[in-house]
Amino acid sequence: MKKVMMLLLVSAGLLIAEETEKKFEYVGTKKCKICHKSEKSGNQWGKWSEGPHAKAFETLASEESKKIAEKMGIEDPQKSDKCLSCHNGWDGEEAVGCEDCHGPGSEYKSMKVMKGIFKGELKGEDYGLVTITEETCKKCHNENSPTYKEFKFEEFLKQIAHPVPEK
Repeated sequence: MKKVMMLLLVSAGLLIAEETEKKFEYVGTKKCKICHKSEKSGNQWGKWSEGPHAKAFETLASEESKKIAEKMGIEDPQKSDKCLSCHNGWDGEEAVGCEDCHGPGSEYKSMKVMKGIFKGELKGEDYGLVTITEETCKKCHNENSPTYKEFKFEEFLKQIAHPVPEK
């Protein structure tokens, strides 16, 4: 009887843990734009949209990309998983968007949560917000890229850094 009760308790605990585990989902870059395009927010959208990540998919259509792809035996770089794994967003968008670096936004996208994270009242990771590290960037910026150049994290981060909203 004790074994049966123990088994039931363990099973119930596993079910509860499984149900309380949060599943974060991608919402798309356009959702981020709603709040992050104003000057008050720091216009992160504008900084991103003018930078290389917003144009990552487009670059695969360039003559240079087509030549590189041909050397690799790839017919169309815009359709190759080898290329798209870094030049296309994990959220299915044709760009490397906000959530590709910051994590799926389904739980942190609300103004209330974002303000709580910014004020230090909430932990971003509890809501799916990823803290950017060198390893985040090296998922794509690594020796597997046919156009790899030495990756200087601090230097490159400054080039794409977007302002933090005013308090």
